[in-house]
Amino acid sequence: MAESVERLQQRVQELERELAQERSRRVLGGGDGVGCRTRIEKMSPEVVDSNPYSRLMALKRMGIVNDYELLLFDYDKVELANMNRLFFQPHQAGLSKVQAAEHTLRNINPDVLFEIHNYNITTVENFQHFMDRISNGGLEEGKPVDLVLSCVDNFEARMTINTACNELGQIWMESGVSENAVSGHIQLIIPGESACFACAPPLVVAANIDEKTLKREGVCAASLPTTMGVVAGILVQNVLKFLLNFGTVSFYLGYNAMQDFFPTMSMKPNPQCDDRNCRKQQEEYKKKVAALPKQEVVQEEEKIIHEDNEWGIELVSEVSEEELKNSSGPVPNLPEGITVAYTIPKKQEDSVTEVTVEDSGESLEDLMAKMKNM
Repeated sequence: MAESVERLQQRVQELERELAQERSRRVLGGGDGVGCRTRIEKMSPEVVDSNPYSRLMALKRMGIVNDYELLLFDYDKVELANMNRLFFQPHQAGLSKVQAAEHTLRNINPDVLFEIHNYNITTVENFQHFMDRISNGGLEEGKPVDLVLSCVDNFEARMTINTACNELGQIWMESGVSENAVSGHIQLIIPGESACFACAPPLVVAANIDEKTLKREGVCAASLPTTMGVVAGILVQNVLKFLLNFGTVSFYLGYNAMQDFFPTMSMKPNPQCDDRNCRKQQEEYKKKVAALPKQEVVQEEEKIIHEDNEWGIELVSEVSEEELKNSSGPVPNLPEGITVAYTIPKKQEDSVTEVTVEDSGESLEDLMAKMKNM
């Protein structure tokens, strides 16, 4: 009986996968599903309602090509526990996350090219293939990808991505949410120029602690879709600014949901980083900077505003030269390069005019009597 139930569950999962694949094929093949359409092979710059990207044609003017591709790596499967924070749907339970993600994203936008890999990048047998796809899996085969995004939930995977990108000199962005689900961060890592993940590692990594020993049986990390949504939005915004070359790209931007605090900083690489490829990238970056032509600093003379203009405007001081001179004091002897903002004038001693009274010879009583009679 138990075996029959297990077989029935497997059959249900197979049917759900077939249903998801059929929905994906309908979108790609132009089936009769609601809102589905065929993939647009070539975009038109014409601004019309029938062009779903007419409002994004500015990207084309900025040098962005029509096609773009996403390479997805993950070895996990979709579970019902993922429904509260990710875009997976209940009928996708049991599918690999990369397969389910591809189906969902194709339904949203069939114009994106996908390459999915359902394996663990941290294993020795998969690491070399992972590096190969980074260095050769660009839109033009044989060229590296433009950017690597790390959206993983463990330090082992982060260190694996860090190791690969340091060896290849590949720019990548790291992101994460804390275990209490009320804070997160994003970080842009340019090998040799900014700190890599190993330059200032978390305590778990620095102390070489096995993450698996920290997890308690039956207890999982907190999960807030709002925090994850905020961090994901910040990450995507930073990606757009980096790829399209506009605005200020953040090297590190944090998010504290309790105080609505967004700290930002930039971190220089650690010369004693444990990753030898990071140290190698630092040396190469120094050579690039040294080879750049030095820019001479030219000090421009301060221009006097309104000295001569067609409207006849003239700036007149309300203080005369004499008043300015009287309000200034002596300039003290100071070392070269140091000046005073103002000087204190010397204090003028108040001169008191002495008044003398002639002695009349009258007594005090006589004078008081005169005053009473007045």
